[in-house]
Amino acid sequence: MRAIGGVLALMLVSSTALAQGNSASGHSKSASCAACHGAKGQAVNAIYPNLAGQNEDYLALALRAYQKGERSGGQAGVMQAFTSSLSEQDISDLAAYYASLTPLK
Repeated sequence: MRAIGGVLALMLVSSTALAQGNSASGHSKSASCAACHGAKGQAVNAIYPNLAGQNEDYLALALRAYQKGERSGGQAGVMQAFTSSLSEQDISDLAAYYASLTPLK
């Protein structure tokens, strides 16, 4: 019975994580992110992660986790504040935008 519950939970997470984002909309929503993660997803300081080229589903899951207070450490409090007002579409759009950028080489 636990296995069935686990499978159902994974299906729910997977379907949520696969929401389609619009990278152009994400770009217009990324201004507040740029202060730490850079205008093109290249962090301005080594304490912040580069977002350019990251996996879209991972980014969306991470944003949701910050929003729900499920991530801790580092800048989790700051990220929770930034993500608190994001809609599901905002999250999908931001994830699509950063995933579409070329990562730092």
